[in-house]
Amino acid sequence: MHATSPIGPNGSPSPNGSSSSTSRASSTSPASQTSSTSSARSTNHGRHTTHHTTVGIIGAGPAGLLLARLLHNAGIDCVVLERRDRAYVEQRQRAGILEQTTVDVLRAAGAAERMDREGMPHDGIELRFDRRSHRVDFPSLTGGRRVMVYAQTEVVKDLIAQQLAGGARLLFEAEVEGVEGVEGAGAGEGGLKGTSHQTSNLTPTSTPTPTVHYRHQGHPATLTCEYIVGCDGFHGVARNAVPAAVRTTYERTYPYSWLGILAEAPPVYDELIYAHSPRGFALASMRSPAVSRLYLQVPNGTDPAEWPDTRVWEELDARLAIDADPGWKLERGPVTAKSVLPMRSWVTEPMRYGRLLLAGDAAHIVPPTGAKGLNLAVADVVTLSRALVQWHVTGSTERLDAYSETCLRRVWRAEHFSYSMTGLLHTDPAQSPFETRLQLAQLDRITRSRHAAAELAENYTGLPIKP
Repeated sequence: MHATSPIGPNGSPSPNGSSSSTSRASSTSPASQTSSTSSARSTNHGRHTTHHTTVGIIGAGPAGLLLARLLHNAGIDCVVLERRDRAYVEQRQRAGILEQTTVDVLRAAGAAERMDREGMPHDGIELRFDRRSHRVDFPSLTGGRRVMVYAQTEVVKDLIAQQLAGGARLLFEAEVEGVEGVEGAGAGEGGLKGTSHQTSNLTPTSTPTPTVHYRHQGHPATLTCEYIVGCDGFHGVARNAVPAAVRTTYERTYPYSWLGILAEAPPVYDELIYAHSPRGFALASMRSPAVSRLYLQVPNGTDPAEWPDTRVWEELDARLAIDADPGWKLERGPVTAKSVLPMRSWVTEPMRYGRLLLAGDAAHIVPPTGAKGLNLAVADVVTLSRALVQWHVTGSTERLDAYSETCLRRVWRAEHFSYSMTGLLHTDPAQSPFETRLQLAQLDRITRSRHAAAELAENYTGLPIKP
């Protein structure tokens, strides 16, 4: 049997029980690439491998990878399990706006060298409505805060490269089948003491330690840990490991979607443009000085094939048009990607159940209008890393017990901002002329009221993460 860390008073795992031994992957194939050092103990029983670590992280998106980096920097053992291969993870197209706080966190973690070299700092956004435009200047409204245009795909590439060069163990093509042993004594707030809920689709065992069952390169494996962190998204195993009886979900589905394109065309605008139009919402964004990222509001159920490239470009020009510059047009170029993104808001509570903690999209989803998804995930793992460091150093679970409540305050603030921005800029299919006039009145207020503009700027650039 594998060794397990000792359990402290009241069933809490002892922070001094983690191992400082090292192990390496037995294969050098991309599916089993790992960092050069790891503190996870391992035992091989034939083809079934058992590992033990302090924190098991499910999912190698930005949340899981950044948490692993923060824990590694603090000297806390962890292992990251990702069901996809490295190539897939590094090409997923996601968010491209980093809040000031996210930029600061990446710099402090030592993961910002390429971001600082290639990212594009932005000091504002442009609002277009009623065929006129208005720029919202972030630094003057927020005391110097700004945002960075740097795609999530690039953040992930940077964190993976850093991890493999020397960090916590990272396994690709490691599909998690279930988790167990997360409830019980010492769970603290967010768990149910003395419950007997099964937290996976596997046969219950008497395992007293949080356990992750997974398959790596087709072979069964087990990871035991002191805490499990689910960073595996909405469809992942971790969220569903919280029993339905103790889980509450809040959700809103919007009556429209986004059609997004990636185009090899240099942006003809310096900052993002958010456009309210009678024809529907449009967003002009970018990925680099040579690549544009552009979006159109479309009906739910839209097939991208219904939108040939020429139609997309013409509709973008129509929705972004302003009277002050009637000749303004987007620079066109080859469209390299086209997809439809449904819009929804979703939160699950609590974000902690015993020794299972949720972060990022496993706990909440926001519509992309407010650019909050990736940034909320970063705030989650910063909060969680601080809590785990406190436990590791002092044995106290005070911050872990408060993790869910602490994160949810910020989550609901971001949900409200994203909901408000979405409702302000989009045209509901059932919208009345009265409701359209209300939207225009609020947009006009942002142009005339410093207070209204500052509220938008503060939320867009990101509220500081409290220590």
